[in-house]
Amino acid sequence: MSGPNGHVRENSTSVAVASPAVSGTTVVPQFSAERVKELVAALEVPFHPSLIEWRVTNTTKNQLPVRGQVVPYTDQRAYTDRLNALFTPAGWTRKYTIHTSANFERSKDQKIVAKVLVTCEVTIFGLGSHSATGEEWADNDNAGTAAEAQAFKRACACFGLGRYLYCFTGTWVDLDDRKRPKTVPQLAGWATPEGWLQGLRPGREGNSTLSERTGASTGDSRQNGNAATAETGAMIRDIERMEQVVGKRMYRGLLKALARVWNPKDIRDPALQQKVLAHMQAADRGLRRAEAARDKTGLAAFAGVLQRLNLSSLDQADNLKTLQEIVVKLEAAAAAK
Repeated sequence: MSGPNGHVRENSTSVAVASPAVSGTTVVPQFSAERVKELVAALEVPFHPSLIEWRVTNTTKNQLPVRGQVVPYTDQRAYTDRLNALFTPAGWTRKYTIHTSANFERSKDQKIVAKVLVTCEVTIFGLGSHSATGEEWADNDNAGTAAEAQAFKRACACFGLGRYLYCFTGTWVDLDDRKRPKTVPQLAGWATPEGWLQGLRPGREGNSTLSERTGASTGDSRQNGNAATAETGAMIRDIERMEQVVGKRMYRGLLKALARVWNPKDIRDPALQQKVLAHMQAADRGLRRAEAARDKTGLAAFAGVLQRLNLSSLDQADNLKTLQEIVVKLEAAAAAK
């Protein structure tokens, strides 16, 4: 049974969230190709800035004032409001499956703890279905809610809703004594509905984010003294965006293994930049294959594969070899079903 507003109860295994109007016989709308393009375009429009909040993802150590790297996000209610506005509450539905992994030793504190894994399948009648997984450590009092929200947002991003938020690389700001941002960055034009509808997009000339203009993603104000060409600058931005696509651990692992740097701005060789980007794009494809195979095998088999590789989550893979092992094992398990 679902909780209020379709939230997962932690003792549930599969939860379907649908309007009463959807139950029974559902009339699936038939959209023309042109209408589908219009709806997808409407889903891709950024959220209004008033709905955006900022999360601290990294902080400086042994430095005063304390600084933190912040990225934007929005509450999942903004996602449901957009879906309701475009399709009505009866025009879409979502289903959750919850699973708890075996206990693992958490690297940051060596504590033995399990993870809550939630898969969310979002269906928009007339457009199709997409699913994604969210996760949280089980010792978090709100583990189920956090994993549910993460899974729902990731599934929505497959339709284009909220996808633009993955383009942010992070901006460094001063934090207060409770490690909250004293100020928040100003959104670039492409990250607002008005700018987006005017044709602004991330990565184009003049549309860079604050962090890209100031070099803040390094945690300080130093910038490369050499004037990079526009092509090189675009390549670096493409690499930086991959952190949100492949995850922090894979991103840092590939940077270190291939270029022996933590910051892509320190890669001076254009050929090496291209190689790093190609490997990150390969990681993106591998992660998509792993997620597709996971959806076929189920979360129990997925957790078993990770456990045999001493991993607690897919996000812990930090190299293509490990990712390939995961994909091969999952696809073999899927084929055997």
